[in-house]
Amino acid sequence: MIERLREKGIRNESVLAAMAAVPRHVFVEEALASRAYEDTALPLGMGQTISQPYIVARMIELLLDGRPSLGKTLEVGAGCGYQAAVLAQMTSEVYAVERIGPLLEKAKANMRVLQQFNVRLKHADGQLGLPEAGPFDSIVVAAAGLRVPPALLQQLAPGGRLVLPVGTAEQYLSFIENTPQGFVERRLDAVRFVPLLAGTQ
Repeated sequence: MIERLREKGIRNESVLAAMAAVPRHVFVEEALASRAYEDTALPLGMGQTISQPYIVARMIELLLDGRPSLGKTLEVGAGCGYQAAVLAQMTSEVYAVERIGPLLEKAKANMRVLQQFNVRLKHADGQLGLPEAGPFDSIVVAAAGLRVPPALLQQLAPGGRLVLPVGTAEQYLSFIENTPQGFVERRLDAVRFVPLLAGTQ
């Protein structure tokens, strides 16, 4: 899997090492374990997916580029916990929110298996972020909204970075930086994510 990521253009050795350190098979259904290291999204149930490894690596590489660390990090859409576990290899403070209760419980169980204790998981509406824990140096969103949620911009620390998919039928990866001149956005790769929905269940 790591060699495929290199071939697809992931260059940051810290990101590759973090991806290599997390056993992806722990996070997928047993029936799909044989496909755990393919570079593809896999179903988790409840209409959700575990993200394609390349996309996880790409988003984290964007957040890290040119910076010594991710700093305090928020993940929106924890799902089964896979991306949060990768993030936790790279920073001591990871907060992850998930709106679907049973998925959150699955993520917590997976973290216990890995003994990954520096991830704080919360059942919450991801569009609202996690204001009580902000501001954040890095925010990564694993579901596509129609627009950038204003609450996430408000929780971005000065110099902070936000990476998220935006759009419905056609989605793109948006990279936003909180600069002294205000928020600066770059539109990057075409992507396909599940929709970012409001509320909890």
